[in-house]
Amino acid sequence: MSTPSKVGAGGPWQGRRLHFVGVGGAGMSGYARVARALGAEVSGSDAAHSPYLDRLAADGVLRAIVGHSRENVPAGEDVEVIYSSAVPQGNAERLAARERGLAERPRAELLAELTALKRTIAVAGTHGKTTTASMLVHALRASGLEPSWLVGGAIGADLANAEWAGGEWLVVEADESDRSMLSLNVEIAVLTNVELDHHAAFASLAELREAFRRFLSGPPRAVIWDRPELLELRAGAVEPYDAEELTLTAGGSCFIWRGAQVCLRVPGAHNAVNAAGALHAARLAGAGAAPSVAAVAGFRGAARRFQLLGRSARGALLYDDYAHHPTEISATLEAARTLEQRRLVAVFQPHLYSRTALLAREFGAALARADVIVVLDVFGARERAAEHPGVSGLTIAETAADAAHGRPVLWLPTFADAEPVLAGLLDDGEVCVLMGAGDIQALGRALVSA
Repeated sequence: MSTPSKVGAGGPWQGRRLHFVGVGGAGMSGYARVARALGAEVSGSDAAHSPYLDRLAADGVLRAIVGHSRENVPAGEDVEVIYSSAVPQGNAERLAARERGLAERPRAELLAELTALKRTIAVAGTHGKTTTASMLVHALRASGLEPSWLVGGAIGADLANAEWAGGEWLVVEADESDRSMLSLNVEIAVLTNVELDHHAAFASLAELREAFRRFLSGPPRAVIWDRPELLELRAGAVEPYDAEELTLTAGGSCFIWRGAQVCLRVPGAHNAVNAAGALHAARLAGAGAAPSVAAVAGFRGAARRFQLLGRSARGALLYDDYAHHPTEISATLEAARTLEQRRLVAVFQPHLYSRTALLAREFGAALARADVIVVLDVFGARERAAEHPGVSGLTIAETAADAAHGRPVLWLPTFADAEPVLAGLLDDGEVCVLMGAGDIQALGRALVSA
């Protein structure tokens, strides 16, 4: 259990020099932001430009370098090089750090260090972490608890993905993809669900479940979605949650939590469950029921979680969503069905060749919930196409066609292929959801009418 404290700038962080490799990502940009707030000198680089880099520069945190080079690592012997799990060992800046004898640390180590500074609520699970954590932050803020947070996306209301505030609580996402969740100092654990993903890290669902079992063995308190297969992962005291008496509305939902009606402005049954988990965790942290309910009721969504981008040239509503797993796609499209539309168009950019190969049929079945399906090529991220011969977005387009029972399925590999087709396809009264964990948001923004 973490020791309560209110740590601000200064102390052991004052004078530290941290260089972040991969600082343009949702997680790493947050670590840089918090490290700067604690008094450290920060620098960083990323392979490509990103909105997170813009926000870091605008907020005066750092001006990152686009492109990796050994010269990016600042001079001096006291620099700590922090790298994300997406940055390979052969990265030029990591090589430079080793050659110079600098401290080279995975981001998990830094997150573990940060969670030791405050009482920590860690939100874990295969899906729903960012939305649940964002709702939780809003609930704590509404009760005047001044939480700090490190979340995998901007949390709404123009708030960034991270902040170091004066209160005693820190809200973080506990990531299973690199097992970093097992290194955190956690007082309250939240578990949203467990489903096999990150196939390079976990060979089976049983192995993944064991990792979550280990995660849940440490915290003195746990809030877990009320499902037998999840509750059995916790040996100690547990507080189950669910969205009771749920009714879906146009673009939202209502449910009962501890006798109070909660009505949300974000669509889908999955978001109602996320809200229930956030409310339970907020109550355990000392937040008031009434302000917490009001906060989640006013929540408009986290960045890239069913985020309204605008309208296309001919009037279709364009939504951007981070969904990159079949379960997430199904939930997102079911949520989109609660909106009034003549036709639902799903545009999907697969993320990782390994995930595409293993879940192609499940992806096709999930996408078949839409009226029109557009599939782009794979966003490889840390994987290379040459290492996965025969795997492409076409693999999913074919399985989607099998499941769509004659509804249109379009294979448009690049943004250059997709943009003109979608511009001519999308019409007034239609809803288009662009999904994926890569850079598909750029396509969505290009389709927005000026």
